[in-house]
Amino acid sequence: MSTHHSLSDRLSLFSDRHFKYLLVAPAIFILLLIGVFPLIYSLIVSFQNFTMSDTDSSFQGLLHYRALFKDERLWWALAHTALITSIALPLELVFGYLLAQLFLEKMPGRQFFVALLVLPTVLSPIVAGATWRLMFDVRFGPIGQIVSFIAGQPVSLLWTVNPNLVYPAIIICEVWQWTPFMFLLLLAALSNVDPSQLEAAEIDGAGYWRVLRQIIIPAIKPVIAIALLIRGLDLFRIFDIIWALTQGGPGSMTETISLYTYVIGFVQFETSYTAAVAFLVIAILTVIVTWVLRRMELVK
Repeated sequence: MSTHHSLSDRLSLFSDRHFKYLLVAPAIFILLLIGVFPLIYSLIVSFQNFTMSDTDSSFQGLLHYRALFKDERLWWALAHTALITSIALPLELVFGYLLAQLFLEKMPGRQFFVALLVLPTVLSPIVAGATWRLMFDVRFGPIGQIVSFIAGQPVSLLWTVNPNLVYPAIIICEVWQWTPFMFLLLLAALSNVDPSQLEAAEIDGAGYWRVLRQIIIPAIKPVIAIALLIRGLDLFRIFDIIWALTQGGPGSMTETISLYTYVIGFVQFETSYTAAVAFLVIAILTVIVTWVLRRMELVK
């Protein structure tokens, strides 16, 4: 009898301790199934040889991974991605900060203008890219007409074809759409800066740049770091805007890593090689994110 009670008590104690884990177990299982299974399957495929004309499932070793280091187009795509990220990200941060400073003060219609500024972020990137492609159109686009009016003569600016203009076109579109994201985060951060510190600095006669460097930036530094991390990762996988604007052209001059992966995977159907490229990108992003998180002291 005592043994029966002891066993039931143990089972009851076990269920009480582990009931919370039993509740979340189905959700964790589904997440693992959705997230981990495709990852493992892609890893297996990267060691095989699936193409449009061949479905060789035998083990190919590091065949595709060795090919990565000889693929100049791949490394150029990574370079194009890094170039766009290194230009667009600081611009979005600076413009977002300036807008946040502007709307920090109370003004008539403040809520209306903030809502208006946020509208580009709501748009799908493919829609934003298509809209800017129309605006850059050499015959009917308003940008070309405005430039021609200012110049006093017809000016043909082939924004999406001219190698000297294609990157500015991409940067303009990207910055226009995602600066409001930075603006919202920085506006919230600046609103929480201790006003007493700002008043004390003003009484002491501190200039704007000193206040910015010693009070404002330290106060909003965590938000800046998170904003840069989110937008940096988003820029690294930029696809929609470039596909709508240039489709990677002229030639492959604006082909990013996401665009290149799409072409070799869904146009050329080099499935196994695409999986190898995907794991290279995952490895690069893992290193970058881990380094950034350590710099932010979010992980030890």
